[in-house]
Amino acid sequence: QVPSVGVWRRNACLICSFEMSNNSGKGSAGSSLTFNINDGYLDALLRGFRIGILTTADYSNLVQCDTLEDMKLHLASTDYGDFLANEPSPLHTTTIQDKCTLRMVKEFTHIRAQAAEPLATFMDYISYQYMIDNVVLLITGTLHERDITELIEKCHPLGMFDSMATLSVATSISELYNNVLVDTPLGPYIQGCLTEVDLDEMNIETVRNTLYKAYLEDFHQFCLEMGGPTAEMMDKILSFEADRRSINITINSFGTELSKDERQKLYPNFGVLHPEGIMKLAKADDIEQVRQALDYYETYKRLLSDSMGGGGLGEKSLEDSFFEHETALNKDAFENQFSYAVFYAYFKLKEQEIRNIVWIAECIQQKQKQKINQFIPIF
Repeated sequence: QVPSVGVWRRNACLICSFEMSNNSGKGSAGSSLTFNINDGYLDALLRGFRIGILTTADYSNLVQCDTLEDMKLHLASTDYGDFLANEPSPLHTTTIQDKCTLRMVKEFTHIRAQAAEPLATFMDYISYQYMIDNVVLLITGTLHERDITELIEKCHPLGMFDSMATLSVATSISELYNNVLVDTPLGPYIQGCLTEVDLDEMNIETVRNTLYKAYLEDFHQFCLEMGGPTAEMMDKILSFEADRRSINITINSFGTELSKDERQKLYPNFGVLHPEGIMKLAKADDIEQVRQALDYYETYKRLLSDSMGGGGLGEKSLEDSFFEHETALNKDAFENQFSYAVFYAYFKLKEQEIRNIVWIAECIQQKQKQKINQFIPIF
């Protein structure tokens, strides 16, 4: 006997109730049955945006351009459309970069405005990294007595926060810390690991790395608590970001006044390298010891070898090798369903696309066509 419609509905409700109870406190990202209730539309919208990312064919057209006006015409035939139509000639690479960034910000803002919890908080976490860069820029400018209005114009639009309007009253580090920074979304990170004295005396890159460490650990914990595909994919992506920062901090500290103990405090407390690899990096005195520390980690051993093969400089920098691996991880995120990782991955891929466009534009403007193909293709 075929069950009645009422029986089917009742069974479906029981299954949904079971799934929701198992994912209570984690949000719909942890359940394939409930994900589409709040997040299905935005997930589909984002995957539609992803189709508009420049392809190999698009880059083939761009590298053949002789002027930035030619680039403008080719970009008009892509999803970028006529975003440069109102820009006067001659075009500048900074104009192209700014317009590309504003387009990305528009997409981010559109998704964030419609997001329900916990996706809304997840999107906020994505914006925190830009806020950190903006805060560091403001601290640097205040220390050098730069005009705050001029600094705000240079801030990344995704890292703006409500108290930006009150920055004009801050004429010293003390006022910036007590009247502005502690009331931003980064307030808990700032109060938890930095003091007013630290901002005045600590090296600015140490301040940046201290804030990034607190941010990455908090974001990583948030993703793990969500469970499901989001936790699985974001663990891979954020672990790579933590390891990359640890390696870069180590290499950049050589020849500086940063002690090994101070350096170790800047390493995030998670990642593939944590804890054994981190302990080895903390003791490293030169690039060869960094190489030895990474010998047991095939991915990082390969990335370091690609950029510094044969003991000298390779054809590409370590930063480019990291960007290539990051791009591969972010592309993999789209292979999963019912995961918030695609939202993080998409905007990271857009960042890489903007870097590619700017690189090609710079090569054209400076007539360095022999280097024009040194970008990182995405799809």
